[in-house]
Amino acid sequence: MDESSRAALRASRAMLGIVARSVAPALEQVTLPQFRVLVLLETAGPMRVGALAERLGVVVSTFSRSLDRLEAGGWLERSPSEDSRRGVLITITDAGSRLVREVSAQRTRELAAVLDRVATEDRAVLTRAFESFADEAGEPTLRDLLVLGI
Repeated sequence: MDESSRAALRASRAMLGIVARSVAPALEQVTLPQFRVLVLLETAGPMRVGALAERLGVVVSTFSRSLDRLEAGGWLERSPSEDSRRGVLITITDAGSRLVREVSAQRTRELAAVLDRVATEDRAVLTRAFESFADEAGEPTLRDLLVLGI
Protein backbone atom coordinates (compact mmCIF):
# COMPACT_ATOMS: atom_id res chain seq x y z
CA MET A 1 0.00 0.00 0.00
CA ASP A 2 1.43 3.37 -0.97
CA GLU A 3 1.62 6.44 1.24
CA SER A 4 -1.43 8.14 -0.32
CA SER A 5 -3.59 5.05 0.20
CA ARG A 6 -2.44 4.73 3.82
CA ALA A 7 -3.21 8.40 4.47
CA ALA A 8 -6.66 8.10 2.84
CA LEU A 9 -7.43 4.96 4.86
CA ARG A 10 -6.35 6.68 8.07
CA ALA A 11 -8.48 9.75 7.25
CA SER A 12 -11.48 7.55 6.40
CA ARG A 13 -11.22 5.85 9.81
CA ALA A 14 -11.14 9.27 11.48
CA MET A 15 -14.21 10.35 9.49
CA LEU A 16 -16.03 7.15 10.40
CA GLY A 17 -15.28 7.90 14.04
CA ILE A 18 -16.91 11.31 13.64
CA VAL A 19 -19.92 9.70 11.95
CA ALA A 20 -20.23 7.11 14.72
CA ARG A 21 -19.94 9.68 17.51
CA SER A 22 -22.47 11.99 15.87
CA VAL A 23 -25.11 9.29 15.49
CA ALA A 24 -24.54 7.64 18.90
CA PRO A 25 -26.92 9.90 20.89
CA ALA A 26 -29.72 9.26 18.37
CA LEU A 27 -29.21 5.52 18.80
CA GLU A 28 -30.31 5.86 22.42
CA GLN A 29 -33.76 6.69 21.04
CA VAL A 30 -34.01 4.72 17.77
CA THR A 31 -32.13 1.85 16.16
CA LEU A 32 -29.73 2.45 13.26
CA PRO A 33 -32.19 0.96 10.72
CA GLN A 34 -34.91 3.23 12.13
CA PHE A 35 -32.59 6.22 11.91
CA ARG A 36 -31.96 5.32 8.26
CA VAL A 37 -35.73 5.59 7.68
CA LEU A 38 -35.78 9.03 9.27
CA VAL A 39 -32.78 10.22 7.23
CA LEU A 40 -34.44 9.09 4.01
CA LEU A 41 -37.74 10.77 4.89
CA GLU A 42 -35.92 13.96 5.89
CA THR A 43 -33.95 14.10 2.63
CA ALA A 44 -36.51 12.71 0.15
CA GLY A 45 -39.76 13.85 1.74
CA PRO A 46 -42.97 11.91 2.37
CA MET A 47 -43.40 8.66 0.48
CA ARG A 48 -45.57 5.61 0.29
CA VAL A 49 -44.64 2.55 2.34
CA GLY A 50 -43.73 0.45 -0.70
CA ALA A 51 -41.48 3.13 -2.18
CA LEU A 52 -39.79 3.68 1.17
CA ALA A 53 -39.16 -0.05 1.64
CA GLU A 54 -37.79 -0.31 -1.90
CA ARG A 55 -35.40 2.62 -1.40
CA LEU A 56 -34.12 1.00 1.79
CA GLY A 57 -33.92 -2.48 0.25
CA VAL A 58 -36.23 -4.10 2.80
CA VAL A 59 -39.34 -6.29 2.61
CA VAL A 60 -42.59 -4.40 3.20
CA SER A 61 -44.12 -7.03 5.51
CA THR A 62 -41.25 -6.96 8.01
CA PHE A 63 -40.71 -3.22 7.53
CA SER A 64 -44.21 -2.42 8.83
CA ARG A 65 -43.22 -3.38 12.39
CA SER A 66 -40.36 -0.91 12.32
CA LEU A 67 -42.72 1.79 11.06
CA ASP A 68 -45.14 0.91 13.87
CA ARG A 69 -42.40 1.52 16.45
CA LEU A 70 -41.33 4.79 14.81
CA GLU A 71 -44.92 5.98 14.71
CA ALA A 72 -45.49 5.00 18.36
CA GLY A 73 -42.36 6.95 19.30
CA GLY A 74 -43.63 10.05 17.53
CA TRP A 75 -40.89 10.01 14.87
CA LEU A 76 -43.18 9.62 11.85
CA GLU A 77 -46.82 9.76 10.85
CA ARG A 78 -48.93 7.69 8.50
CA SER A 79 -51.76 9.19 6.48
CA PRO A 80 -53.92 8.03 3.59
CA SER A 81 -52.28 8.61 0.24
CA GLU A 82 -54.14 11.13 -1.89
CA ASP A 83 -53.43 9.22 -5.10
CA SER A 84 -54.51 5.77 -3.90
CA ARG A 85 -57.34 4.66 -1.63
CA ARG A 86 -55.27 1.80 -0.23
CA GLY A 87 -51.93 3.59 -0.16
CA VAL A 88 -50.37 4.98 3.00
CA LEU A 89 -48.07 7.99 3.00
CA ILE A 90 -45.23 8.10 5.54
CA THR A 91 -44.13 11.55 6.74
CA ILE A 92 -41.41 12.43 9.22
CA THR A 93 -42.63 14.42 12.24
CA ASP A 94 -41.03 17.54 13.67
CA ALA A 95 -39.41 15.36 16.34
CA GLY A 96 -37.98 13.03 13.68
CA SER A 97 -36.65 15.97 11.65
CA ARG A 98 -35.12 17.47 14.77
CA LEU A 99 -33.31 14.20 15.56
CA VAL A 100 -31.83 13.98 12.04
CA ARG A 101 -30.82 17.65 12.11
CA GLU A 102 -29.18 17.25 15.55
CA VAL A 103 -27.02 14.40 14.24
CA SER A 104 -26.06 16.41 11.17
CA ALA A 105 -25.28 19.49 13.26
CA GLN A 106 -23.11 17.47 15.66
CA ARG A 107 -21.23 15.93 12.73
CA THR A 108 -20.69 19.38 11.21
CA ARG A 109 -19.46 20.82 14.53
CA GLU A 110 -16.97 18.00 15.02
CA LEU A 111 -15.67 18.25 11.46
CA ALA A 112 -15.31 22.03 11.85
CA ALA A 113 -13.43 21.58 15.14
CA VAL A 114 -10.95 19.22 13.48
CA LEU A 115 -10.51 21.53 10.49
CA ASP A 116 -9.98 24.51 12.82
CA ARG A 117 -6.96 22.70 14.29
CA VAL A 118 -5.39 22.26 10.84
CA ALA A 119 -2.73 24.86 10.09
CA THR A 120 -4.16 27.76 8.08
CA GLU A 121 -1.71 27.23 5.22
CA ASP A 122 -2.74 23.55 4.99
CA ARG A 123 -6.49 24.22 5.00
CA ALA A 124 -6.68 25.39 1.37
CA VAL A 125 -4.64 22.39 0.25
CA LEU A 126 -6.84 20.08 2.30
CA THR A 127 -10.00 21.63 0.86
CA ARG A 128 -8.73 21.07 -2.70
CA ALA A 129 -7.72 17.51 -1.81
CA PHE A 130 -11.18 16.77 -0.34
CA GLU A 131 -12.87 18.24 -3.44
CA SER A 132 -10.61 16.27 -5.79
CA PHE A 133 -11.12 13.05 -3.85
CA ALA A 134 -14.90 13.52 -3.78
CA ASP A 135 -14.94 14.25 -7.53
CA GLU A 136 -12.91 11.13 -8.32
CA ALA A 137 -14.80 8.85 -5.93
CA GLY A 138 -18.16 10.05 -7.20
CA GLU A 139 -21.34 10.68 -5.30
CA PRO A 140 -22.28 7.71 -3.11
CA THR A 141 -25.67 6.18 -3.67
CA LEU A 142 -28.41 6.87 -1.17
CA ARG A 143 -28.28 3.21 -0.15
CA ASP A 144 -24.53 3.53 0.54
CA LEU A 145 -25.10 6.58 2.72
CA LEU A 146 -28.06 5.13 4.55
CA VAL A 147 -26.02 2.15 5.76
CA LEU A 148 -24.30 4.53 8.17
CA GLY A 149 -27.19 6.89 8.69
CA ILE A 150 -25.52 9.70 6.80
